[in-house]
Amino acid sequence: MENENQNQEKKYSLSEFRREVGLPLVVARKLITKGEISAVKAMDGTIHIAESEVLRIKEVFKNPRKKYRYFMKAIGPGLITGASNDDPSGIGTYSSVGAKFGLSIIWMAVWLFPIMLAVQEICARIGIVTNHGLTGVLKKHYRKNIVVGIIFLLLIANIINIGADLGAMAASLRLFSNINFYVAIAGFAIFIIISEIFISYHIYVKFLKWLTISIFAYIITGIIIHPDWWQVFSQALVPKIVFNKEYIFAMIAIFGTTITPYMFFWQTSEEVEEGKLAGITSKNNHHIHSRIRKMRTDVFVGMLLAHLAMFFIVLTTAQVLFKNGIYNIESAEQAAQALRPFAGEYAYLLFALGIIGTGLLAIPILAGSGAYAIAEVVKWREGLEMKFSRAKGFYLVIAFSIFFGMLFNFLNINPILALYYSAYINGIIALPLLIAIIIIGNNKKIMGAETNPKWVSFFGWLAVAFMVTSILISIFLKFN
Repeated sequence: MENENQNQEKKYSLSEFRREVGLPLVVARKLITKGEISAVKAMDGTIHIAESEVLRIKEVFKNPRKKYRYFMKAIGPGLITGASNDDPSGIGTYSSVGAKFGLSIIWMAVWLFPIMLAVQEICARIGIVTNHGLTGVLKKHYRKNIVVGIIFLLLIANIINIGADLGAMAASLRLFSNINFYVAIAGFAIFIIISEIFISYHIYVKFLKWLTISIFAYIITGIIIHPDWWQVFSQALVPKIVFNKEYIFAMIAIFGTTITPYMFFWQTSEEVEEGKLAGITSKNNHHIHSRIRKMRTDVFVGMLLAHLAMFFIVLTTAQVLFKNGIYNIESAEQAAQALRPFAGEYAYLLFALGIIGTGLLAIPILAGSGAYAIAEVVKWREGLEMKFSRAKGFYLVIAFSIFFGMLFNFLNINPILALYYSAYINGIIALPLLIAIIIIGNNKKIMGAETNPKWVSFFGWLAVAFMVTSILISIFLKFN
C-alpha cells in the first residue's frame, strides 16, 4: 500500500469504496491486497482509498469486460473447482435425470448447495492452514497403505472420467463440424497436455478462469426456453421424493456426481499453490485467518456457479425433453441433439459449446488432482508453477492420465458403463475420505484456531449421513 501523503484529497473508507464502485467487500479487500487497487493503511489499521482512485475504478468498471476481469483477479481456486464439477459426464447425468423425472428432482440442485459448500471449505481450510496437499496431510495421520489404496482408486476413476469427457467433447464438436471423431479426441488431448505442462500456473489459471464462462451457456439456455418460473421454484424449494428404485438411484447418481474426491484433492493443493504464488510461506495466524476469510467468498462463488449450472441443465432437459416425451438420455451430446427440434438452434448450439468448454476446464483438474496425490505419496516435486524439467514425475502423471483416458475411446469401451464404474469407485473413495477430512478439519492439533465452524461440520456430517443412507437404500433396493 502507498503512504498516506495526499491529505487534502477526500478519502473513502473500505465499505464506502466498495458501495461506491459496486464490489463485494471481500473482493475489494483481495484486489487491494494484490495491488490492483491503490489504498492507504492508517495507523489504526483502517483502509482508505483516495477519491482519484475511486473515480479511476468507476471509470474502468463502465466497461463490463474490464469489471469482469477485475473480479476474476480476485477469485481463486474455488471458482475453478466449482465450475469443473459440471464436466461433460456430469452434464450427461444431470441431463439424464432431468429428461427422466422432469422438475421433480430439481430440488437437489438447491438442497445440495450448502453440503457441497461445506465440504469444499473444509478442503480449502486444510490446504491454507497446513500448507500441504490432502495426500500429505492424510499420510501424516493415517496408514500409508490405506492412503495409497485411495489414490490408486482415485487415479482409475479420474482416467475413466477423462476418457468420457474427451469422448463427449469430440462428439459435441461433430455436431457442427465434419471432423473425424478420433482426430477430435486426439486434438483435444494433445492441446490439454501441452497447455497444462508447458504454460506456467499463474498464466494457465487465467485460462481456466475464462473457461468458467462456458457454464453460463447452460444458464442462458435455461432462460431462453421460457420456463414456467412459478412451477420451477415451487418444485425446487419443496423436495418431493419418489420412493422407487429408479428415483433413488437418480438421487445417488446426482450426489456422486456433485461430491467427487478429485475436487477434494484439487481444492487443497490449489490453495497451497495460491499461497506460493502470493509469496506466503509462514504460518502467521493473521495471514491464515485473512486467507480463510477471502477463501470463503471464492469457494461460495465457485459452488454457487456449479449448482446454478446443475439447476439450469435439469430445468432445460425437464422443460424441453421430459415435456415432449423424451425420457432416455445417456450422454451430454445426445441431450444437445435432442434439444434442437424443440428449443431451437441457439439452445442446441449453446448446450453443445458448453460441453466443449467445461471439458477443457475439467480434464486438466481431473489429471492434476491425481498428479498432486501421487507426487505427495512418493515425495516428488510438484506444482503447476514448476517447469517440466524440475517436476518430471508430476507432469508425466498428468500426461499419462490424459493419454490413457484418450485410449478408452479407441478401445470401443462403452462410455456409459465406464462412467457407471467410475461413479461406483468414486463412491467407495468419497465416504472414508469425507470422514477423514472432517475429522482433520475439527482437530485443533492440526488446524489450531482455524478448525471447522459448527455449520461446516454439520453439513459435512450430513453429507456422510446422506451417503451412508444412499448406500444402504441402494443395497436394499437391489435385492428386493
